[in-house]
Amino acid sequence: MRSLLSGFDKRLQISLLSLRIGVFIVMFVWALDKFVNPAHSAGIFEAFYGIGGISHALVYLMGGLQIVLVLLFLAGVLKTWTYGLILVLHAASTFSSYSQYLDAFNNLLFFAAWPMLAACLALFLLREADTLLSVNKS
Repeated sequence: MRSLLSGFDKRLQISLLSLRIGVFIVMFVWALDKFVNPAHSAGIFEAFYGIGGISHALVYLMGGLQIVLVLLFLAGVLKTWTYGLILVLHAASTFSSYSQYLDAFNNLLFFAAWPMLAACLALFLLREADTLLSVNKS
């Protein structure tokens, strides 16, 4: 029984690490977009959150903070906070796009947000078990 359990633990560890890396990749690229095309990010805030007139300096600040967050998330640091913030940020992004889901077949890529939201939730709920290549083991 012990060898079966250790095999399960190893598969769980690899699965959680792969989810953490996958979520990191998406969130990191979103953060980089704030530096590459700050007008795009400002437009997203206006279109999806109703917040207009965001300066490029504020977009750069948000991008910098987001990069710090996703690097801490990738490293498995302060899991309750970093995994929780990633979950909240992605949930806000997913739910703020509700109008895109109403016109599903013209906005298919928006539906990729749902499995990623599920991955963020799974990581948050299983954060104590996510120890492979993690700074904090619990």
